[in-house]
Amino acid sequence: MDSAQLKGSEFMNREKQYHIDCKIGDIGKFVLLTGDPKRCVDIAKYLDNAKLIADNREFTTYTGSLLGEKVSVMSTGIGGPSAAICLEEAVNLGADTFIRIGTCGGIDIDVNVGDLVIAKATVRQEGTSVQYAPIEFPAVADLDIVMALKNSAKELKYKYNLGIIQSKDSFYGQHSPEDMPVSYELINKWTALKKLGVLASEMECAALFCVASYRKVRIGAVLLCVWNQERQKAGLDNKEVLDTKKAIETAVLALKELINKEK
Repeated sequence: MDSAQLKGSEFMNREKQYHIDCKIGDIGKFVLLTGDPKRCVDIAKYLDNAKLIADNREFTTYTGSLLGEKVSVMSTGIGGPSAAICLEEAVNLGADTFIRIGTCGGIDIDVNVGDLVIAKATVRQEGTSVQYAPIEFPAVADLDIVMALKNSAKELKYKYNLGIIQSKDSFYGQHSPEDMPVSYELINKWTALKKLGVLASEMECAALFCVASYRKVRIGAVLLCVWNQERQKAGLDNKEVLDTKKAIETAVLALKELINKEK
């Protein structure tokens, strides 16, 4: 039997997961996810005794502890396909609570650069989630995680926006829609998102939320708004911010709340 014929269960039963290169015991049940492998180092500094566990392809993993509970930091790479792989394989190893720490671009003109965006749900304008669920199925975050993130942002006095975001596959389809062969579709849908009060755009949450629903685990997301093209068009303040420290601190504090609740 060649690799193309291997069943999913056979991949799940490998000693080490095929892509993330981790085995049972390497990661905790609580996981902080982020897109950029380099960002894992910054997040791991908030854990006690964090150690590098694996570094394979776009997937980097550190494991340490918070409040005595084993916690891991894992990178997903860019986009839904690799994010779904990371989540699937982490769940195979026993992880059941995830918080995505990422960045986004603002859609709603009231979302300022440097604000946090906490996702309640996301528009499934991408391709990975449709291989998990029909398009009518909503991609939603876990309520306990959403509330923990909200509580943490309030406690840290960080400005946040709570609501619906958009997940897409094409970065340049967002930023240069008029240049695309399907410009008519991209521009019309972007206009609809603005009218519906969608807060921001990113590339992983739809896949992550749908996979989490299917695998019966908890997930949420806190994002830093690094740019808002609608504010730029309106001539409003829009100086780029790339430091994700606020999102990291909010996620770590929220995870502590979740750990304490379980204890």
